[in-house]
Amino acid sequence: MTDAKTTSDTKKTQHPEHHNTGCAHTTGLPLLPAMSPEQLEEAWTTGLRAKGRRVTKQRLAVLHAVQDHPHSTADTIVQAVRERIPAITVQSVYVILADLTDIDLLRKFEPPGTPALYETRTGDNHHHAFCVRCGKVEDVDCAVGSAPCLTPSNFHGMALFSADVLYRGVCAGCQTEAEAELAKSQMQAAASVQH
Repeated sequence: MTDAKTTSDTKKTQHPEHHNTGCAHTTGLPLLPAMSPEQLEEAWTTGLRAKGRRVTKQRLAVLHAVQDHPHSTADTIVQAVRERIPAITVQSVYVILADLTDIDLLRKFEPPGTPALYETRTGDNHHHAFCVRCGKVEDVDCAVGSAPCLTPSNFHGMALFSADVLYRGVCAGCQTEAEAELAKSQMQAAASVQH
């Protein structure tokens, strides 16, 4: 899987149609794609300070890199950060990624058989669709309006906050004719259930 395909395809299609239809709980930032660069920096600055972090050019560069390259690996993010700060070390970017993930300014998820991927869409417990052929990743809004989006058969006494769902399939660009027919019938079945 190459990040270039994942990020370029995802970047083109991901942002404009995001609506906050995910879970009702929000712990992270609002959905960021509709924000101007100035609004993004203001939201990130507020988020960093609220979590007791200093606002540094390195942290902002990592946030910008992840925003510009959603669903990317740490290596891709390092390359993007180095466009802004050429001398930054790989270790520094990894440390910042881990810290920003810990304070919910970034989300990290790991599709099977791939390195971890990062995104700035946090706080809405959305899920992901992953193409098993080319590695393309798409966001999928939560199926039910409150966390954890799925009702488990046994809570085991836990207070559940989220459910991580990964839909595995074949994207439209990789589908055979039979898979395209299957996708069409699945969409029709889902539409009939929603109405």
